[in-house]
Amino acid sequence: MGKIISIFNQKGGVGKTTTNINLSAYLASMGKKILTLDIDPQGNTTSGIGIEKRKLENSIYDVIMGLPAEKAIIKTKIKDLDIIPSNVELAGAEIELSTKTNREKRIKDALESIKSKYDYILIDCPPSLGLLSINALTASNSVLIPIQCEYYALEGVGHLMSTIQLVKKSLNKDIYIQGVIMSMFDGRTNLSIEVVEEVKKYFKGKVYTTIIPRNIKLAEAPSYGMPIMLYDKNSKGAEAYKKLAEEFLEYDEGDE
Repeated sequence: MGKIISIFNQKGGVGKTTTNINLSAYLASMGKKILTLDIDPQGNTTSGIGIEKRKLENSIYDVIMGLPAEKAIIKTKIKDLDIIPSNVELAGAEIELSTKTNREKRIKDALESIKSKYDYILIDCPPSLGLLSINALTASNSVLIPIQCEYYALEGVGHLMSTIQLVKKSLNKDIYIQGVIMSMFDGRTNLSIEVVEEVKKYFKGKVYTTIIPRNIKLAEAPSYGMPIMLYDKNSKGAEAYKKLAEEFLEYDEGDE
């Protein structure tokens, strides 16, 4: 049965999409069957993985509105990595959902028929605490939280935790934090090192030892529609995400 994981932080620019694309790609390369869901109206996971947003027949919008999920799945250029893509159509979904029955459980219900086909389903959430994110958290077994190594890193984490607790209380009692990923690390600054220590104190043993560095190749890869493993597999960013995927599997399979 596929484990569903939301990659979630309501702050923008923390590395959610970069993590979603590259963790998904490396897990697939390690023999896992992966589905990624792009539920951000900007559709950056979709384009960053090489799918043309303007030419989509079906998207996550259609799935949320009732289309069977299997009709929106697209194979990517990476073996064992599929995607349910997103485009700008999704921008109006929050408003449309507000009048629907079971509005918080649309994604959960849609994934029921397909989750047994995958080892992991990773959801790239939008940078907000709206109905799309609530849908993702309601559907998920766990949450991965990317946090950037910058001054305001812990600002907003309280809100994020409150949202997870709210979902836990009313919609999904079993959801838990899978792990915290430190991203955009710059080893030349004391600040980055201090932020990592602060986050470790806050999240106790939930922070992965693998830290994702600031890396120009990581930043360039999405504009070519490629995960870092295809764009430059020898870059520091590629090495970090490969290690993160290995650490992720080691901890997750050790918990089973």
